[in-house]
Parts: sequence; C-alpha cells; structure tokens
Amino acid sequence: MKKELEKTYNPGDIEDRLYARWIDKKYFKAEVDKSKKPFTIVMPPPNITGQLHMGHALDNTMQDILTRFKRMQGYNALWQPGTDHASIATEVKIIEQLKKEGIDKKDLGREGFLERAWQWKDEYGGRIISQLKKMGSSCDWDRERFTMDEGCSEAVEEVFLKLYEKGLIYKGSRIINWCPVCKTSISDAEVEHEEQTGHFWHILYPIAGTKDFLEIATTRPETMLGDVAIAVHPEDERYRELIGKNVILPFLNKEIPIIADTYVDREFGTGVVKITPAHDPNDFEVGKRHNLEQINIMNDDATINEKGGKFAGMDRYAARKQMVKELEEMGLLKKVEEHVHNVGIHDRCNTTVEPLIKQQWFVKMDELIKPAVEAVKSGEISFVPERFDKIYFNWTDNIRDWCISRQLWWGHRIPAYYCEECGEVVVAREMPGVCPKCGHTHFKQDEDTLDTWFSSALWPFSTLGWPKNTEDLAYFYPTDVLVTGYDIIFFWVIRMVFSGYEYTGKAPFKKVLIHGLVRDSLGRKMSKSLGNGIDPLEIIDKYGADALRFTLITGNAPGNDMRFYLERVEASRNFANKVWNASRFIMMNLEKAENEGNREIHLTLADKWILSKCNTLVKEVTENMENFELGIAVQKIYDFIWEEFCDWYIEMVKPRLYSETDETKSAAIQTLKQVLITSLKLLHPYMPFITEEIYCTLSEAEGKDGEEVSIMISDWPVYDEKLDYVQEEEAAELIKTAVKGIRTVRTGMNVPPSKKASVIIVTESSRIQEIFENSRTFFATLAYASEVLIQTGTEGISSDAVTALIPEAVIYMPFAELVDIDKEIERLNQEKERLTGELKRVNGMLSNERFVSKAPQAKLEEEKEKLAKYTQLMEQVEERLKTLKK
Repeated sequence: MKKELEKTYNPGDIEDRLYARWIDKKYFKAEVDKSKKPFTIVMPPPNITGQLHMGHALDNTMQDILTRFKRMQGYNALWQPGTDHASIATEVKIIEQLKKEGIDKKDLGREGFLERAWQWKDEYGGRIISQLKKMGSSCDWDRERFTMDEGCSEAVEEVFLKLYEKGLIYKGSRIINWCPVCKTSISDAEVEHEEQTGHFWHILYPIAGTKDFLEIATTRPETMLGDVAIAVHPEDERYRELIGKNVILPFLNKEIPIIADTYVDREFGTGVVKITPAHDPNDFEVGKRHNLEQINIMNDDATINEKGGKFAGMDRYAARKQMVKELEEMGLLKKVEEHVHNVGIHDRCNTTVEPLIKQQWFVKMDELIKPAVEAVKSGEISFVPERFDKIYFNWTDNIRDWCISRQLWWGHRIPAYYCEECGEVVVAREMPGVCPKCGHTHFKQDEDTLDTWFSSALWPFSTLGWPKNTEDLAYFYPTDVLVTGYDIIFFWVIRMVFSGYEYTGKAPFKKVLIHGLVRDSLGRKMSKSLGNGIDPLEIIDKYGADALRFTLITGNAPGNDMRFYLERVEASRNFANKVWNASRFIMMNLEKAENEGNREIHLTLADKWILSKCNTLVKEVTENMENFELGIAVQKIYDFIWEEFCDWYIEMVKPRLYSETDETKSAAIQTLKQVLITSLKLLHPYMPFITEEIYCTLSEAEGKDGEEVSIMISDWPVYDEKLDYVQEEEAAELIKTAVKGIRTVRTGMNVPPSKKASVIIVTESSRIQEIFENSRTFFATLAYASEVLIQTGTEGISSDAVTALIPEAVIYMPFAELVDIDKEIERLNQEKERLTGELKRVNGMLSNERFVSKAPQAKLEEEKEKLAKYTQLMEQVEERLKTLKK
C-alpha cells in the first residue's frame, strides 16, 4: 500500500485485494478461546440453486454489521456460514436441466439422478458463497457447512430415530397439501394463499325414496365424486327429521347417509355440507368422528382416478367443467354464485395445491411446541421488533402435525425399512439384516425424503458438531442473534426453536432480528414476473460493495420493508467519496504536526466541540447497535461525518493548518486524526472496505507498516467522560448559528462567497464576547468576513447595515460592503424589464376570451401560476430598488 490515498476513490481497485488479505490473515476465524466471550450468528443457509438477490444482500449485510461490531468490541465472534440442499427447489432445477437434454428423471433412476444432483451441487453450490464474499461477508469460511454433508446428515438421522423412539414420529393417512406438478406433499408453510375469483355451485342431491332434494354449495364440484355423507347441524330444525336418511350421489348413483355434526354452520348457506374426507381437512376430522370411508378420487397429477366413473382420466378442472354442464342438464344445478376466496398455491411452482389424503410421515407437534411457546412468552427468546410475537403465536396456537415426508429423490432419505415378506416397518440407521417379526432377510428402504426444513431446523447446533458433545457446541451454542426475514418465521424460526429445546435443552438463540423485504422504487416486491429485480452484483461492479451495504441499511428499521432506488446508491457512493477526500486532506497535512507533547493545553474551542460531539456519537451509536437499531446508528454516523466533521470542523481548522505561526496547529491535526479514526471505526461495520483502506494507509503513513494493522481487529471506540466538553459544545453551536444566519442573509442578497465584508457582533454578554473572541480566526473564514469586530453598542455602524439575530446578540454587516450599489441597480432594472415583458404576455393571454374559452384547464392553471409568480417577483424587485435608491 502507498503512504497516501489515491486521488479518487475507486472501490474496484481495493475491495477484492482487501478481502483476500482478510482471508489470508484469518481475521474471520473463530476458535474456542475461553478467555473471550463468544458471540455467534448462524447464516440462514441460502439454497444451492441460489443467485444473490437483494434479500440475501440485506440479510447478510445486517449479520456482517453485527459480527464486525462485536469482533471489534472484543468478543470471539463466529459467523457460521453454509448452504441448504433445498430439496424441491433443487430437484425442479435439475429436472428442467434434464428436460433440455431430452432425459426423463425416471429413465435415470434414483442413483443416476442423485449423481446428477451432486454434480449440480458441485457446479452451482458455491456460486452464492462467492457472491456473498463480494459483499464483504466476514464469515469463518473454514467452517462452511452443507445440510447434506456427513455431520448434518448424521444429526438428521439421530433426530428422526429419537423422535420415532419417543412416539413423536408416525406414519398415517392424513390430509396433506399435494402439488400436482412437483408430485410431492408440501408443508402448510410452503403454501401461499392468494385471492382468486371463483364460484359457488349450488347442487341438488336427491333424497332417497322421495321427490325432495338437499341443496349444498361447493367451490370444488369435482370432489363430489369422493363424497361419503351429507352433514347438517344436530339442532337445525329444518333437517332434524332427515338425519339417518340417505341422499343419492349424482353421477355415481349410490346412496350416502345424512349425518349430524356440530361442525356445520347453520347460518352459512343452506346449512347443509357435503363430506369428502379424502379431499378436505375439516371433512377428514368429521369422517373420523363418524367412521366414514375415505375415498381419494384423484391421481398424483390431479387427474380423476378410476373411482371417478366416466370422468376417470380427466384433469380436475376439465372434469369440473363437464360435471357442471351435466348437472345443469339433469336439473341438479340450482344456481351459480360469484365467489372470491383464498386459494392455496405452491410457492415453488405457483400450482394450485390439492388437499389429498395420503400415507405420509408426520411429527406430533402438540407436546414439542410447548417449550417454544413458553420461551417467547417468558422472554428467553425475544423478537426485534416485538410485534412479530403475534405472527409466531398465531402459528403455534394453530399448530397441526408436521408432514415431513416428500416424494422426492434429492434430500435426506427416510431411515425406515419395510420387510418385503410381512410389511414390518423398522426405523434404523442401517438396513436390518433380519426382520424382527418374521425372520425374513429382504428389506426395502422407504422411497421418500425428508422435508428440507427438517434438516435446517437443526442448523444452529448441527453446524457446531451435534449430536457429538463438541468443544465448539459447548462454547458457541446457544447462538446470540438470528437475522432473518419475516417471510420465514413459520418455515424456519419456529422449527429451530422447538428443535433446540427438544435436542439440546436450550434455546437456539436469544434474539430474532426480523427485517422486511427489499422492494423496488414503486414499492413492489422484486420478482422475475415483474422483471423489476436489481442484481446486487451489478450494483457492486458499478458503485462498490460499501455503497450497496450503506444503501440497504440507511433508513432501514427492523421488520419494515424498504424501497431501493439507484439514486440512493449514488448518494451512498457520494458519501464514500466525501469520506475518502476528507481522509486524503487530513493525511496530506499530517507532516505539519510536530511532536504531540501536551496537546490538551493547545485544544481550541473548535477542537473540544468536535471531540465532544464525536464522544457523544460513540455513546449513542453503540447503544443503537446494541439495540439492533442499525439504520438509526448509521444515520447518526453519516450526519456527523458529512456535516459536523467535514462541512464544519475541517473548514474551521483550515486557517490554523495554513498558518506558519499558529501554535495550536499540531493540536488541530491530532484532533483531525483522532476524530477521523473514531469515525472510521464506527463506520467500519457498515462500510468495511473503504474504512480499512483509509485506516491502513493512515497507519502506514505514520510508519506503522511493520505492525499487524487492520481496522477489523482494532478496538471499538468507547465513551470517555473526559471528552465531554459541554460549554465548548454550546459555544460552537452558537458560532454555527451565527454563520448560518450570515450565509442566509448573503444568499438572499445574491452576494457571492468571494465578496468579503465586515462582521460586527453587538452584545452586552461577556460570555458571548469571549466565545467570538476565541473563535475569531475560523469564524472570519466561515462568515466570509474581511474583519470581525466585537462591541457592546451600535456606534460606528451605518444605518443601512443588514442584520442577523442570534441569542443575546445582533450581527451587523454594512450594506455597501456587501453590494456594489450601481451594479445591483443595473441588474435589478434588467430583471424588472424582463418581468414586465413576461407579465404583459401572460396578462394578454388571460384577458383573451378565445384563449380562456378553448385552452385546456391545465394550461390555464399553468398561466395563472406564472402570473402569480411574476407578480410576486416584480414586487420584490421594486422593493429592492426602492431601498437601494434611498
């Protein structure tokens, strides 16, 4: 590295070089060290199908900020990285790839397909990791894990066996969400509900042995082929006499019973419902209570099966259309109502989910969920922000048994084996040699794999060596913070919580920091279908990773969505340029500092003001970051660096730096350096690259290049009471108010900054006099003053002097020194002439009846606004001319 910064900040020149250095120096490494307090974050493992998107960028920026902050505070900070096999998502991608090659999944067979899947993992699995590195993520990459690596697979197997032995895993026929395209069951959490316009078909079922009918309404007429009963409320007077009788099921012409069940809502519709246990979760429960048959009338691809009579082989929607047509012809369709309802969609392929009864593996949730509920109620685990408790409890309160089997090949295969002779099920780590029931020796393993979330639920502890009692697990677990989006509270967070308590006896983390979505500039969700996604890597290539990170966090509040604008990235890059140029200026002046000596005695009011402001900033930013208010903290850092430090303090000290005789010059330079270093440290978690480059260059410029220097491993700044200069802060703020007042007056009079004028402070307060006396040098520069006079009265001040007011004082500036009167009169007369012409034109248009009657309303309003504007400007010009000609 050079001993001075390049003239212009170019992130492309520094980011890859610095990241390689950090890796080489092993600054991200975290080993067990009992002399240090651990701080652990586990990365939500991105899918191996993944391409870095803005959600990942935000999620990982937040985690990196917290990790870098804690590392600088002296914690042994571990950010545990890894990737997820993502069973459905990956399998879909591989099937798409095979299709292009003209290969069917079944032709390859299970082993051949898995070979291709591992090839996919090798080819694409590391892509998102390399992209996360471009973001500056300070993970311990030596610990990178994969949900199907040997250790994580061992953990999955251990959990399955333990839950099975406890009777918490069972196989049974239940209603599950079935995706007809992916041909697998999916969990409730993977079903997105969207409003769709559909219909209520009112169908008449003939009552056996009578000429009467019962009217039912359904949104899915095709499922009537699987009806096994008609239900009414036991206390509904209208139907009490029909209970126990039968109706004739249209199309299949078989009799089914009329039953009574309190599930039926008497007030809704006709108070009569069809019961289809194999195709509706509520009907399934009714069926169990009444020992009704479960008839599944659908194939895995959502076509009607052989139980559907003449509709067998038809797609579910084609069958629906045909059945409605024939019901109408038979006179059994009473009416059709428009109906808006929530329809379940598989979040992976956007197919409408079909509730079907299937033999699947389930986890009993009623007992497992209890510690997870209590943990949040007691505060052992807390959400940031707290309002996400409600979403959490809404899910836990309505918990259903978790369907964990998937009809896929890619994933953790279920460790259950079936005796091919007697059908005995044996759950074991390896295929049994002999059947414990019949002594037969031929077994077949269950074909299904486990839900992806079954393995990622174990992530906080499986990555640290569980089920072995490793040193890492004892030291780094429980983790401290989980950072994740509100969209996967159900999928992942809850499963990790109950898994943590069940298998380790501890909460997997203490805090859950929830962030929102990154939306486009119009507030829309970024998606492929809208084509509004912004590639983080393109932003990094153009503006640098620091600018992207800074943009994602600025204005970000926990749990809230944010809008992403390119203009904001440009503003972040401009801020980086500001930091770079200020640092470069300071470094160019470092040699002007003599030996520091007793700097305290040479500190001026300005020095103490900026040191005090910086000290307060340290305190507030640290508190904000401890409370996960990352957006608030970064705004304070930005405001301080841009305004207080660059726009005010650096300008205040320039006269001292350029003076050959000012004995406080060294104190100014030392203060500049001290505040710069503190600011860089506070900014580092947000903008790691630029802060590192400046910090290391500054250290090298001071001859520290032989030492181990990195801002990453430097100490986080701490608040120091000795730097709390209250009086100097108040004094400097008064000076700033005065300068702002003077600048406002000059701007209003079009006085250029190059035009200097006398500034006279009139005050009877000895305190105010002393403040301006002590600040005379820099105040004159900031106020564009040719001289600064401090007096108690108005003697010697011309009557035409302009004024600015501050508490306990009036500031005067002689008018003649600010303005060349003859030139100003000439300029104003020209402006008056221009405005006269404009007013003549606009008045002419507005007094023209033809124009007024035919012009569009918008054009008329535009001309009226111009008239008002030109009239006001003319009044100001005439008033100004009147003053000048006195």
